Amino acid sequence: MLMPTRPQAYQVNGRAFAHIAQFHPELTAFRRDLHAHPELGFQEVYTSGRVVEALKVCGVDELHTGIGKTGVVALIRGKRTDSGRMLGLRADMDALPMTEKNEFSWRSATPGLMHGCGHDGHTAMLIGAARYLAETRNFDGTAVLIFQPGEEGYAGAREMIQDGLFERFPVDSVYAMHNWPGLQPGMVGICPGPMMAAADRITITVTGKGGHGAHAYQTVDPVLVAGHIITAVQSIVSRNVRAIDSAVISLCAMQAGDLGAMSVVPSTATLVGTVRSFDPQIQDTLERRLHELCSGVAQGFGATAAVNYERIYPATINSTAEALFATEVLDGLVGADNVVRNMDLSMGAEDFSFMLQAKPGAYLRIGQGLKNGIDGGEGGCYLHNNHYDFNDDILPLGSAIHASLVERGMPPL
Repeated sequence: MLMPTRPQAYQVNGRAFAHIAQFHPELTAFRRDLHAHPELGFQEVYTSGRVVEALKVCGVDELHTGIGKTGVVALIRGKRTDSGRMLGLRADMDALPMTEKNEFSWRSATPGLMHGCGHDGHTAMLIGAARYLAETRNFDGTAVLIFQPGEEGYAGAREMIQDGLFERFPVDSVYAMHNWPGLQPGMVGICPGPMMAAADRITITVTGKGGHGAHAYQTVDPVLVAGHIITAVQSIVSRNVRAIDSAVISLCAMQAGDLGAMSVVPSTATLVGTVRSFDPQIQDTLERRLHELCSGVAQGFGATAAVNYERIYPATINSTAEALFATEVLDGLVGADNVVRNMDLSMGAEDFSFMLQAKPGAYLRIGQGLKNGIDGGEGGCYLHNNHYDFNDDILPLGSAIHASLVERGMPPL
């Protein structure tokens, strides 16, 4: 029988955890199988198929596939459903276009793809909750388990919502969690209000007049203009956003000219970057100032600059009541000392934000641990790293958190 990577190093209270710990080896095997077969957003055919197989074995009451292309939804009814309540739990399923550099037996079998963010573990944790909830059904209402495709830049949550997710399954609230290497295993982080930033994409196209580098006075050099824009853009946050607020603008790529043509001034230069913020008003200000500043700088050199500003993911903002409820659940499971109540905000983004715009709910971070300093198992390192691997030791805790949210959120009358 497959055993966990190492003995449990943390204490968890409650019957849900004790029950789920009994099938920890099966969850580990399931998670590692998903890790070995990574798939990108909306291509999760193998993954969703394995999820459906597992849910059938768990004995869920209803299975719905093809929601948001490759999404899966399962319903589990409690011993009673008189309350009419519905509580949603979400896990993401997709992988990343990265080349894995691990050597363990369950490493990616698909070149150029890997589960570098732990979505394989998130899916396995929700499967563990499904098995427990279907076996015990100690709640009054309906648990809605949402297996979401395309979180990594494809807005799979939005796709599921547009496909009628919450019209078909009108949950009262919805919850999700993400592994977090910066927290020790056995710890969980949460806070009311903002958790993660909005992610916007900017593309700045500078148009000048190309020519010979030896006769630069006859050109309008877009590379020179782009350089001034790069510097000037860094003043937007420092001079337009209060110091106590959070925002960042990063220009991360530039393309201009031909590396093989050392004496050719190109006619255009393109800058690509990202804007991160939490407050919609600040987001509006940043977008407006980018248009104004880039245009003004370019005009000063006799060039033009067009800014294409795309709002990709909104900020992930927990509703207060649901965040406080989840905190109470976590206190009972791992103890108040192991719950980080005011988790540091992250400038990263998460498309669970679309679900939180549609329904009240909360987003949690479950401790994953690091290989060095904080022991996180064989593949413990930061997210989106070629050596990353989900820490299988935390699978029962994650499943128990999901299950406890259902049992505490819809207690039997």
